Amino acid sequence: MSSINFIFILNVIQCTGLFANKIVLALFALEMGAPPLIVGVLTALFSIAAATLAIPVGRLADRFGARWLLVTGSTGAGLGLLLPYFVPSLVSVLMAGALCGLSLVCYNVTTQNLTGLLSNAENRARNFSNYSLTNSAGALLGPLIGGFSIDHVGHTLSCLCLALLAFLPLIMLATRWNTLEKGAVRRANSEARLVSEGSTLALFRDPGIRKTVITASFLSSGLNLFSAYMPVYGHSIGLSASVIGVIVAMNATASFAIRAVLPKMIARLKEGKVLALSFCSGALALMLMPMFQNPVVLGVLAFTFGLGMGAGQPVVTMLIFQFSPPGRSGEAIGLKITTNHLTNMVSPIVFGGIATAMGLSPMFWLNAVMMVLGCYISWPRKSGTG
Repeated sequence: MSSINFIFILNVIQCTGLFANKIVLALFALEMGAPPLIVGVLTALFSIAAATLAIPVGRLADRFGARWLLVTGSTGAGLGLLLPYFVPSLVSVLMAGALCGLSLVCYNVTTQNLTGLLSNAENRARNFSNYSLTNSAGALLGPLIGGFSIDHVGHTLSCLCLALLAFLPLIMLATRWNTLEKGAVRRANSEARLVSEGSTLALFRDPGIRKTVITASFLSSGLNLFSAYMPVYGHSIGLSASVIGVIVAMNATASFAIRAVLPKMIARLKEGKVLALSFCSGALALMLMPMFQNPVVLGVLAFTFGLGMGAGQPVVTMLIFQFSPPGRSGEAIGLKITTNHLTNMVSPIVFGGIATAMGLSPMFWLNAVMMVLGCYISWPRKSGTG
């Protein structure tokens, strides 16, 4: 098995576990009588770790390589999920959420960085597209596994099963310990010793990185707001939970579909234009969504939105890697992840306040304006990319 395929398999396992963990831990907390506020805190723990640790983890990946970070991520998630199995309590569930957040940031930074390091100019678009497909696979499999395990073995044993899933990459890593970081990864680590580190702020001053980080935060915020408020809108117009679920699933289906053909799109249009068109697709869907109540039309608009967001997210990761200085790609990816999660912590509060004061329609339309701004920023100029 090639190193890049090995990374893809690791990421499928991690993403599947992550989405399953979110379902199981949230429902376990509710089962123990936790109020919605505690469930909100539990959800925030996944993002807080990424928002605070992504840049340090990126620096560690650049300096010391990937292996120990992957081991730390798997071990942290596994031990965290064993806590509510042995000591079922709200405290142990919250601690499990924090440790799963640590696993999330270790894997996100490291596997994205490895995908870039193990690629070249000819296959980078294909590899990042395939990497994003592993994320989509985890997003589809994780909730199914989490819900199925709770229904059949209960919350406590579900935590044990997911802990075993988290430990599985440790066995896989042991079989590749001496070969995982040869080739491109080891050369990049050697380059890191020759490059003056500087500050992360100096990294952000690079025009290419700054523009890409900003557009990445717009994409992440738009997707996060859709996931949060599309169910609210569906409920407000009287749609059933199952219909709302199908509409939301159309977004994930579109993301999976577009990523399968993304390398050909990039080869034809280049990265910058694909990213700009992704924002256009998202803006169109968000602008029209509050104008309709027919579930079929809303499903089509959700699919349109998913096409844009699904294409845009792999492109921004690819661009971040391309713009990063030699030996600092992990830190640059960490900067992107930090900005995304900080945005995801702030934007629901801001847009939720808008929805409360002015209604859901203005919230969708202002989100569409943000997508239009992202299109303007990312549209390639003569001196830019694409």
